[in-house]
Amino acid sequence: MPDEITLRPVTAADLDLFEREFSGRQGAGPYQWFGFRSPTALRRRFAETGLFGPDGGVLCVAEADRTVGRVEWFAASWGRPDTSACWSLAIGIVPASRGRGIGTRAQRLLAEYLFDHTRAERLQAWTDHGNRAEQRALEKAGFVQEGVVRSAQWRGGRWHDQILYSMLRGDLSGDGPR
Repeated sequence: MPDEITLRPVTAADLDLFEREFSGRQGAGPYQWFGFRSPTALRRRFAETGLFGPDGGVLCVAEADRTVGRVEWFAASWGRPDTSACWSLAIGIVPASRGRGIGTRAQRLLAEYLFDHTRAERLQAWTDHGNRAEQRALEKAGFVQEGVVRSAQWRGGRWHDQILYSMLRGDLSGDGPR
């Protein structure tokens, strides 16, 4: 069981850690490596908005006083955005901190945060069909598997199937369907 896991706003020092840990294939991991990207876009967003906005945001995942990753959310919809919006979630945990339940706890905390501070009814996340660790983490965090989205993600020179998960506001409180 990991030490106390918390979420907090990103600082400039965290950007250095993100760049160092997630900018290469080894740090990103086999399911999140999409090739090299310029770090300036994230730094620009941080300077302009602190990584919070109406279309989503980024928070640090901290274990005690040490940053061990980040969680993100961004707007998605299943129809017209004004009536069918939801949040899509993503996570990145630094390699040295993986496999200890931190991702499960961080995703649960992010779900609680978004249900407390936004009007979202639905949260969703997806992971590669081969990423069993993330599938277990999402399920332990309270997400429900909805199905397979075929050939949805281009990575490593080919298309990959993704497993779609969701959590409804009622699922978090225990009032919704399971």
